[in-house]
Amino acid sequence: MTAAILYLALGLALLYYGAEALVRGSSSLALRLGLSPLVVGLTVVAFGTSSPELVVSLKAGLAGQGNISVGNVVGSNICNLGLILGICALVTPIATTTQIVRIDIPIMIAATALTIFLLSDGTLGRTEGIILYALLLAYVISSVLLARRQSADTLGAEFGQEVKVSKRGLAVDFLMVAGGLVLLIFGARFLVDGAVVIARAFGWSEALIGLTVIAVGTSLPELATSLVAAVKKEVDIAVGNIVGSNIFNLLGILGITAMVAPLDASGISLVDYAVMAAFALVLWPMAYHQKRITRLEGAILLSGYTAYLSWLVLSTLSGREVGA
Repeated sequence: MTAAILYLALGLALLYYGAEALVRGSSSLALRLGLSPLVVGLTVVAFGTSSPELVVSLKAGLAGQGNISVGNVVGSNICNLGLILGICALVTPIATTTQIVRIDIPIMIAATALTIFLLSDGTLGRTEGIILYALLLAYVISSVLLARRQSADTLGAEFGQEVKVSKRGLAVDFLMVAGGLVLLIFGARFLVDGAVVIARAFGWSEALIGLTVIAVGTSLPELATSLVAAVKKEVDIAVGNIVGSNIFNLLGILGITAMVAPLDASGISLVDYAVMAAFALVLWPMAYHQKRITRLEGAILLSGYTAYLSWLVLSTLSGREVGA
């Protein structure tokens, strides 16, 4: 058990620092290739912060642990909205933009509904994965085109402060990308292996460990990015990062993973899907009202996440395994 806990802690650390190195190195390389800070921010950085979820879900999917793959995505989306956004709103009220309210959140809700529909039979096949991934590509392309047309100067300056060309040289950029990928691969292996051992020792299902420990652990980049943005009062980055990450989790991570290895997610219960959908739906009126998420609303989100975690734990302790 001690070894499993160490594996878990090491896996989380490697995922966190691997994602950091990957984002910094790839962002600098993209800028060197002539891409604008705006495009880099909307693509490389957004995808980079979700890289731990992607690598973990792929690793679990290839190992035939579909419950961990899907549980990781469902749990991460719930964690992003309930825990991370709740904490950020408690730190400072979060202003929302018209684009987030009218475009991004509705797309997140639609992606959530589509994913739940596709998973209603407990499986996600390659064809369904292709559909999800194709929708992700359409979302990214439309987001970049919309941003260029509406507010390229403002967003470009904003992202220019976040992503910069490294002063350490091209070779260092390549080393950071390669090193980040290596850390992510080994981090995913340690995290999943350690989590599975702990889950079995406590009688937890793979679905439960995916929905909790792995989901929270792989959401560390989003937590760090959003908290820093909230503290700096760059709250539009905070909410945009979370909503964008949720869309990428559903369309990108599940899409890519299902294309590589069809997933059996029979261990994820309807309650888990319902909670994910509920958080997405509740966020919409919160973001629309007064164009900001208040501290009270942040407390509501955090309380909802705490209640969900309590249900998961109580269900396990009472012998009703999650997904059973």
